[in-house]
Amino acid sequence: MIELLIDDAPLTLRELRDAWQNPVTVCLGETARARIEASNARITEVLAGGEQVYGVNTGFGLLATVRISDADLGQLQENLVRSHAVGVGDLLPDEVVRLVMLMKLKALAQGFSGVRPELIGVLCEFLNREIYPAIPKKGSVGASGDLAPLAHMASALLGFGTVRIGGSEMPAAEALADAGLKPLGLAPKEGLALLNGTQVSTAIALGAAFRAENVMAAAVAAGAMSTDAIKGSDVPFDDRIHAIRGHRGQREVAATLRTLLDGSDIRASHFDCKRVQDPYSIRCQPQVMGACLDALRYACAVLEVEANAVTDNPLVFPDAVLSGGNFHAEPVAFAADHLALSIAEIGALSERRIALLVDPHLSGLPAFLVADSGLNSGFMIVQITAAALASENKSLAHPASVDSLPTSANQEDHVSMATFAANRLHEMLDNVASIVAIELLSAAQGIDFHHPRRSSAVLEEVHATLRGVSPVLERDRSLKTDIDRVAGLIESGHFYPLCAAVLPGA
Repeated sequence: MIELLIDDAPLTLRELRDAWQNPVTVCLGETARARIEASNARITEVLAGGEQVYGVNTGFGLLATVRISDADLGQLQENLVRSHAVGVGDLLPDEVVRLVMLMKLKALAQGFSGVRPELIGVLCEFLNREIYPAIPKKGSVGASGDLAPLAHMASALLGFGTVRIGGSEMPAAEALADAGLKPLGLAPKEGLALLNGTQVSTAIALGAAFRAENVMAAAVAAGAMSTDAIKGSDVPFDDRIHAIRGHRGQREVAATLRTLLDGSDIRASHFDCKRVQDPYSIRCQPQVMGACLDALRYACAVLEVEANAVTDNPLVFPDAVLSGGNFHAEPVAFAADHLALSIAEIGALSERRIALLVDPHLSGLPAFLVADSGLNSGFMIVQITAAALASENKSLAHPASVDSLPTSANQEDHVSMATFAANRLHEMLDNVASIVAIELLSAAQGIDFHHPRRSSAVLEEVHATLRGVSPVLERDRSLKTDIDRVAGLIESGHFYPLCAAVLPGA
């Protein structure tokens, strides 16, 4: 169980990754509590002075000019939550919902939203008791905040909608009663504070970034294995080549490949061969995977900032309540689009190496990686599966941030589409995990043909892990279960330690 103090210090990428992987307990620091109380007092002063403030004593969006009576201010906030809880589609996984709630807590605790400490307390209780609101993944355009998804989160605090506990869905009112908690009643500004914000799109994108780290680590290991399987050269990974270009990711991937291949008997057996250069999918791994790593690092940096950001509206300062647009999730959309390019390219390069491995004219290995080819098709069709998945990802990689549809009667006339931008990453990652799983199986099969020569100690450990879930293919069988098992290893982070030194979330 991860313990987090919510106070002045920002949430780090490592803490966010830990919270994505595991339940958390949270407590509010004294500095944060003082800020929250001061911000809430400011809202009370504004109302007492009769000042008209958007979303506090007015309607929302195009209805901002409609003044609401003091007697209806609590009802206004509850109506906002009820009317906006219209998300559709599958539910977000608990680990993403956990990030959503943690980031919403962090945003509100900075004291610019005007909410009461009681609201913060209920959020803390939900996290600490592992009560996760059921949030549909679709229905946000990533501006004015992730309104519909966050309304489903807020609904659970109020005792309506549903939650998940231990993976089982149940009515929120029942979960609150079981936990000895009372449904939250909303004070002025609080419904709006809960709904405005980029926490859902950011949490989905962060989950994708953490999954992408797992996939990248496995893909680098697979690339090293494929290099050995075709008796490729490690000369292109020499640091002198990469130092004079200067890209950080490129140099780091080259160093990782050198480490993975160090001590390989297979490599030592062909130092004097006449092959001058390997195909790009082998030779240019540092350049391609390095660019992917740099894009991942950029996305993680943006998302780390956003995870600690105040994205409410209006914002409550000591001397003024100001309306702005921090809820516009364009930074998240851009980060997600960069991630999409990186994910697509990891899969595209891996698929090309699979195609190389199964081609006897290029690999020097038996056709389709099976001894009795012709009678057996071997790895012929898994390459087609990989090609299909890589092709899907090319379409899914189209930037989402360039799209916009006006909403709320053109009051909200430019939106980011950040939530879709983040959501589509997970389908892409499902695809790439399977592609890289196919490459790992193909490379392991290729290395088997070089025995009794051995690869490096590190890659032999990877090979042994693969053989633990997938025996050598001596005659045709379906490899579907094998692919799924290896994809599961990738998703679990099994290969993460091989590249942890260069991954941004480590």
